[in-house]
Amino acid sequence: MKFYIKHCIEGRIRVHLARNALSFQEADTLEYYLKTSPSVKKVKVYEQTADAAIEFSGDGADVIEALRTASLDSISVPEHVMEHSGRALSAEFREKLTTKVLIHFATKLLPYPLRIAIRIYKALGYVRAGLRCLRDRRLEVPVLDATAITVSLLRGDFETAGSVMFLLEIGETLEDWTHKKSVGDLARSMSLNIEKVWIQAGPQRVLVNSAQVQAGDLAVVGAGSMIPFDGTVTAGEATVNQASLTGESLPVAKHIGGEVYAGTVVEEGELTFRVKSVSGATKYEKIVRMIEDTEKLKSAVESRAEHLADRLVPYTLAGTVLVWLLTRNVTKTLSVLMVDFSCALKLAMPVTVLSAIREASAGQITAKGGKFLEAMAVADTIVFDKTGTLTKATPTVREIIPFCDSSEEELLRIAACLEEHFPHSMANAVVKAASDRSIQHSEMHSKVDYIVAHGIASYVEDKRVVIGSHHFVFEDEGCTIQSQYHDRFESLPLQYSHLYMAIDGVLAAVICIEDPIRPEAPDVIRALRAAGFRKIVMMTGDSERTAAAIAAKIGVDEYHAEVLPEDKASFVRREQARGGVVVMVGDGINDSPALSAANVGIAISDGAQIAREIADIMIAADDLRELVNLRTLSQAMMQRINRNYRLILGINGALIALGVAGVIQPTTSALLHNTSTLLITLQSMSNLIERGAPTADTPCNA
Repeated sequence: MKFYIKHCIEGRIRVHLARNALSFQEADTLEYYLKTSPSVKKVKVYEQTADAAIEFSGDGADVIEALRTASLDSISVPEHVMEHSGRALSAEFREKLTTKVLIHFATKLLPYPLRIAIRIYKALGYVRAGLRCLRDRRLEVPVLDATAITVSLLRGDFETAGSVMFLLEIGETLEDWTHKKSVGDLARSMSLNIEKVWIQAGPQRVLVNSAQVQAGDLAVVGAGSMIPFDGTVTAGEATVNQASLTGESLPVAKHIGGEVYAGTVVEEGELTFRVKSVSGATKYEKIVRMIEDTEKLKSAVESRAEHLADRLVPYTLAGTVLVWLLTRNVTKTLSVLMVDFSCALKLAMPVTVLSAIREASAGQITAKGGKFLEAMAVADTIVFDKTGTLTKATPTVREIIPFCDSSEEELLRIAACLEEHFPHSMANAVVKAASDRSIQHSEMHSKVDYIVAHGIASYVEDKRVVIGSHHFVFEDEGCTIQSQYHDRFESLPLQYSHLYMAIDGVLAAVICIEDPIRPEAPDVIRALRAAGFRKIVMMTGDSERTAAAIAAKIGVDEYHAEVLPEDKASFVRREQARGGVVVMVGDGINDSPALSAANVGIAISDGAQIAREIADIMIAADDLRELVNLRTLSQAMMQRINRNYRLILGINGALIALGVAGVIQPTTSALLHNTSTLLITLQSMSNLIERGAPTADTPCNA
């Protein structure tokens, strides 16, 4: 690909492709391609100028090489990336705004009688909207708009009527644009994107790319995994969480013959289902409907603004009548009617919240509604799961200690065979260890049962195999240790977490797993405390010894060891009963009850599907500092909303006072009111926080 470098500073480069412009498809293709480069942190492609702004780590040599070798015609891009691109939407609204501005000013050049006819024709739409409100016995904003426009027309003040309608149109277009863009960004980040699917092929199960699945194939989904396609159950039983689609608070039992839907999550059990359609990924459309239709996702400040706006309409009308009765002056009366608080309130507040959601999405934070950002801003307690959250998401197997005659390789093969079905960081570590040792672990077992927060049980060659925590293996399952291995068991290395595996009731192996603390975790804890959290808690199923050591290193206020899923949820509810607003951060199936119970449930992006489905907010897995950004963003959102309240009340109150005093004319009052509303709304669309960016120009090493 031919290009040249327009600008380069450390960590950031802007290039221009050797062409005048890019199509939407070409721009999306290039953006997707560049994001696949390991060193690229952020990229923005501008289709109109054929430019690309790229933020990267390292010296940027691989970015330059990627651009040199790229061919837009040969890059394969997932269907959902193209299908739900936001470029066409932005272009559409830019065209709408440009057209409205041009038509408005072009109209001023027309003959006066024609201008009057156009003003009257446009006014009819506003009048009809106002009359519909009156017919339904509702005094709302359209009544004010219709009254102001009608009175202006009756007075022969056609220019004022035209200016009011023009500014209302611009405001409505901007609100619609911001809303659709924010919803689109959010839905795209949550859209169904499952890369691998288990397929039943005869007696064997095969892991295939989801793009290879055809209608009629038999797909298999286990506990904690998202169902990738719509289909009909042919084998197995399970409970499925369908809250995202139906709003049902309880999981639904699925049996043979039952229907399952893309985007829902298996909580317990296992299902085999016949795929109906590989385009069952209607997750995007379902989420869009959920966001647009579900009032509960609105923040309290949005709801208060809307209700206040509607409640103020009768007072504005009453004030208009009162000024007329006291002054008998039409000009002063119109000055009150031309200014209403509700218009700005209904525009600025939702736009602020939606812009915050959009900005969060750009920073790899997915918020499912404004109410959760509002709760994050005022929360005083934050609870962390340990494994995969405060510690790295990729624990590593350091040692396999046999407690039987089998070799380490054979024991790891059995463990990996069972663990590969479950999306948890500890299970992933076992599977990766087998892969690193080139150990093949084909299906040797029967149906696998996953016992939440405890472990896994199955049969291999008619022998019952269990793998999991100390509590599960020795207390729940009653497994024993052969006498000759007691000393070995007592001398297990204390610096590692232990995964126990028993065969036919006898301990067979202990897998020692190192779960290193995220390097940024201590700094994040300090930053969250500085941001106003009064209590920071760590909860883990690990032993007291392991939990105490990690808590001391990270610096949490308190910790709880050897907890079960219900213990985490109970702790959250106790804190809420004391009046606290609680945030729960986790990544596993066992975190789901607490994520659901918390005021704000935050899931790590590469955690279990069910955790991500239940959570209110999802953050990228690569850096916990996004939590600090989320707190800063949510608090900035509330500060902007409170500032907007003060501005709206102050500006509009002053305009009414000046109009009644006769200092300004209704035309000026209307212009200043609509202009201030537009400016406040536009400012509400701007970013709330400035993320770190290089400031000093330095030569590129590339």
